[in-house]
Order: sequence, then C-alpha cells, then structure tokens
Amino acid sequence: MKHFLLTTALVCAMPAAALAQDVTIKMGHAASSKHIFHTGLELFAEKVAARTEGRVAVEVYGDRQLGDDKELLEGLQIGLIDGALVSSATLPLVLNAAAFDALQLPFTVGEYDQISAVLTSDLGDRLLDTLAEKSIKGLGFIEAGQRHFLTAGDAVASTADFEGLKTRIVPIPLHKATWTSIGVNPIGMAYGEVYSALETGTIDAVEINLSSIQSESLYDAASNVTLTGHYFWPGVIMLSDAVWSRLSAEDQEAMIAAGHEATSEAYAMAAAQEADTIAFLEGHGVTISELSDLEVMQEKTAQVVEDWKAKDPLIAEIIAAFGAGS
Repeated sequence: MKHFLLTTALVCAMPAAALAQDVTIKMGHAASSKHIFHTGLELFAEKVAARTEGRVAVEVYGDRQLGDDKELLEGLQIGLIDGALVSSATLPLVLNAAAFDALQLPFTVGEYDQISAVLTSDLGDRLLDTLAEKSIKGLGFIEAGQRHFLTAGDAVASTADFEGLKTRIVPIPLHKATWTSIGVNPIGMAYGEVYSALETGTIDAVEINLSSIQSESLYDAASNVTLTGHYFWPGVIMLSDAVWSRLSAEDQEAMIAAGHEATSEAYAMAAAQEADTIAFLEGHGVTISELSDLEVMQEKTAQVVEDWKAKDPLIAEIIAAFGAGS
C-alpha cells in the first residue's frame, strides 16, 4: 500500500506534458540546420505539439545527421527512420513516385501563393497519398525557394550563355531533360559535394535556391547569381508507416492538420525571406542579375512540360491547377 501511494505521488508530481507525451518522432533532413528546411520542420514540430496537446513530440535533425535524401527515403520505407523532410525531386528517382515531377516542371508556376494554394488543397493531399503504396505517409510541404542559377565564373546574362556549362543537377530524368534542352552540360552530383565541386572547378555552375547558397556558404565558392525562377523546391514532410500506425486516430488527424498549417506558413515564410537573402548574398560579394531573355529559356523548356504531362494523370491536373497552359 505504501508503495502504491508513493508511486501515485510521484506520478502526480510529474509535469502534465511528460505524462501526456506518448510518441517521440525523430525527423531528419539533408540541408544545413541554418536552412529554411530546418526552420520549416521546426514549425511543423510546433504545430504537432500544439494540436496533439503534447502527446506527440517531433525532434528535428538537420545537417544530414540521419542521412541524405536517398538514405532517409530508404530508411522510411523499412521503418529505420521515423520521419523526414525530403526534396520532392528525389522522390521520382528513389521511390518511382512519378507524380511529384509535377512540382519541378520548368516555368509552370511563378508565385509562392499559387503553389501553396495547390499543395494545401485536395489535389495536394492526393499527391501526398500516392506515397501510401511506398509505406510512407505524406503530411505536407516545406518550401526552400525558387531555383536560380549560380556560377563560379562569369554571370549568365542570356540563354546562350548556358551553353556547355558544367552544371550540377539532381540526376533525375526530368532535370536532365530540362537542362539539356537549355544547353548546359548536366552533371549529377550529391548535394553535399556542391561546395567542393565549385571550388575545384569540377563544375562551373549549379541550379539552386538562394536559401541554400546562404546556408551552405556557396557564396565563398561562386559569386554570380542569375535570377531565373525556373521552378520551386518543395520538401515533403513524411512519416514511416511504422510510426504512423502507432498513432491514435485522433493524433493522426492532428498531424494532418499540422501539415496543412505548416505548409501554408512555410510558403509565406519562404516568400518573405527572398529579399533578405538577396541582401545577405550581396553583402557577401555576390552579384545578382537577371536573364535578359527569359522567354527564350522558357521556350526551350516548353516541350519538356508537354512530354511530362503525358507521364501521369496527376501531373496534368497539377499543371492545370497552377494555371500553366493546357
């Protein structure tokens, strides 16, 4: 009886949050802990804690601590990784999740609020639901920012200047087709190798978002940015089925709602930071310029969009939702 009373007293003395917290989820990503992916995933963690009243805690691990995108995806599928934020471009390559190519088609969407509206709609949910057959639960998106062009040598002033540049791309068929049509020499390379490759001249350039140039200190290796805004760079918030199945129906609904909220706020955050990021880069010696004939770059990539529309019905639906042609 004394033992029971002592145990009861100790339990009553514990903080309510400690009692309520049933599940701790470790979520990794491949970007720097200074990157907007990290900030966005922390935002999601806050939403989850609030909506589950502390029953579910999300711990965020950046700097590739839990692996790169490929390792994270493979770990999710077999239940070795609880959760992750992975660049959507990697999903068709590693998971054969073809519909996610819709988010990387060149010049199909130009504004942050446009893509945010689609990704927080039923159509965005349907895209996330395609991951179910991969033993993964998709919950939302965090945006890293529109992609532009960073060169170690002279700035790209016109579309003709792309010709022959050794350019790092994510080695997926869509990106290879896009950048081949523009005229560069595309080189597939892991994200973590970009800095040294620019520094040593292994590559001349990289298509990348401004937030990554800042967080990975790429401005020390290359100093010319041409603003092209060719596509956005969403990261997908995901859980392994092993973790998802442990959650109550109530907490599952709470996490879905947290994913929607985080997506909307993350896109607003990414849009708001662009001007500050440009100011930071200029303050660190980066020259920011615009392409003189962006319409030529758009014309060169138009056939890629047409080709990919036929690859998956969901791709065509998403393009239409973006308002990008028929």
